[in-house]
Amino acid sequence: MTKADLVDKVTSLGDLTRRDGEVIVDTLFESVIGALKEGDKIEIRGFGSFRTRQRKPRIGRNPKTGERVDVPAKRVPFFKPSKELRDTVNAKTHGGEMEAHLTPKLEKEIAESIDKHHPPAM
Repeated sequence: MTKADLVDKVTSLGDLTRRDGEVIVDTLFESVIGALKEGDKIEIRGFGSFRTRQRKPRIGRNPKTGERVDVPAKRVPFFKPSKELRDTVNAKTHGGEMEAHLTPKLEKEIAESIDKHHPPAM
């Protein structure tokens, strides 16, 4: 899935223009990136959490020449999926259909998140 696909999904959920969808998706990504830059943790219940991890300096090798290279310490983004997301991704398939292993809590959240006046496009 690409960013453009996400924009299309967002715009299909309601009476939004493509530009509105782009603003929503861009704002979400910019917020996550900004928080990570500040060293904050982002936690989205039922999805997962984003944070940065510190990597120590190390000595690497140039793969072309084999020469030793000093790699400095750095912070790297890290995503940890929630248990609900892991269970959904690892749902078993039987006869081409997914066997859903959603927790009752997640099923309730999904049901409550669907706008009855603007159901998602199928």
